[in-house]
Amino acid sequence: MAKKAATARTTRATGRRHPLASVSLILIGLMATGGAYALFTTSATADSQASHAAVIDEGEKLFAANCATCHGLNLEGTSEGPTLIGVGAASVDFQVGTGRMPGAASGPQAQVKPVQFTDDQVKAMAAYVASVSPGPAIPSSEYTEGGGDAALGAELFRINCAMCHNVAGAGGALTEGKYAPSLKGVSGTHAYEAMVTGPQNMPVFSDLNLTAEDKKDIITYLQFLNENPSPGGLDLGNLGPVSEGLFIWIFGLGAIVGVTIWLTARSN
Repeated sequence: MAKKAATARTTRATGRRHPLASVSLILIGLMATGGAYALFTTSATADSQASHAAVIDEGEKLFAANCATCHGLNLEGTSEGPTLIGVGAASVDFQVGTGRMPGAASGPQAQVKPVQFTDDQVKAMAAYVASVSPGPAIPSSEYTEGGGDAALGAELFRINCAMCHNVAGAGGALTEGKYAPSLKGVSGTHAYEAMVTGPQNMPVFSDLNLTAEDKKDIITYLQFLNENPSPGGLDLGNLGPVSEGLFIWIFGLGAIVGVTIWLTARSN
């Protein structure tokens, strides 16, 4: 009996210390954790996909009601409007988010006007257009909220943008009734989207022309202009030396002539 009891104790002790027991427990723990994680992520992914599908569906309805007359039900374009195939979400967000679209009337250039849709509706239409034919995406806030090098941005702006928009971003006239709009008050997102999509007469500045960091620096410069008034006093619309010289010629010389006539009349 004593021998059997000793054998049983030895067997139990050996079983508790068996190396496979620890491995088995680790495997069971890993399988349970992995299964729970897979179940959670699958559920979250399914919810996310369903939500995105609902947004696209809403965007399709808004597009059909407000845009398809000119751009076609399949984005193919018509005689009244260009195709939207390949323009991407960024172009829709810019055009609709600035009120340029839907267009009020045909003309050399779409006019900025009050936005007709909520931000969610704009994003829904952008998601729908991107789902039909991908293109440039709405930029990340990392590149649109400033924080770049304003001095470098000013140099890049003078080289690439100032010939149309003016060095102070005041805008300027182009040919045949077209114009480069003022950039005062333009959001960083819309400025970035304009650079990557080339709306109206503006060229496209891809990452081969201006990197994302370059665009960030330009946006930082524009924000600096918006936040800092002209250090020289009255800016005369920031239209440059021609307007300033014309102002002096008309009003300055006119004032001198007026004072001369007044003095002559007084002496007589």
